[in-house]
Amino acid sequence: MELFLLCLKIFFCRIIDVSLATFRTIVTVKGKPLVAALIGFVETTIWFLIVREALLFAGSNSNIFVAVAYAGGFASGTFLGGILAKKLIDGNLTVQVVTSGKSEDMLAEIRDAGYTITVLDINTSRFGKKKYMLFCEIMSSQLNSFKSLIYSLDKKAFIMVQETKYVYNGFQKK
Repeated sequence: MELFLLCLKIFFCRIIDVSLATFRTIVTVKGKPLVAALIGFVETTIWFLIVREALLFAGSNSNIFVAVAYAGGFASGTFLGGILAKKLIDGNLTVQVVTSGKSEDMLAEIRDAGYTITVLDINTSRFGKKKYMLFCEIMSSQLNSFKSLIYSLDKKAFIMVQETKYVYNGFQKK
């Protein structure tokens, strides 16, 4: 029973500390070093305490169970941390849309939905028609609704999405 409880403790502590590590890494990349440092402090404290306990118990014949609990917690924490970061950290995205048509109705519908777009004419492609590129800066939480809007207006639109570190000036739907 003691081994089982230890394995559960290790598993769940690893989920917490690895989720925090994933979150800390993303917060660091997003340019928030103070938040990242605080998360790192908590993460490392949990890691140190649980590793110490796991290693103290590892001398027994049951250490394979401890290792599996440790590895399982790490894998689960990585997965959970990625999901949490995606849900909790809303970043900026630059969306480029290549479309064959540029009707004022289409542009008005996008703007009426609250998005600001910039439109560039692109030279005629080897596939025939003149193309247009729409640039839009959105929050990552808006991506699915933005894609749905674009595809409702042009089923063959080519959409490219990149993360944006900084946005200066302009308008952005919140």
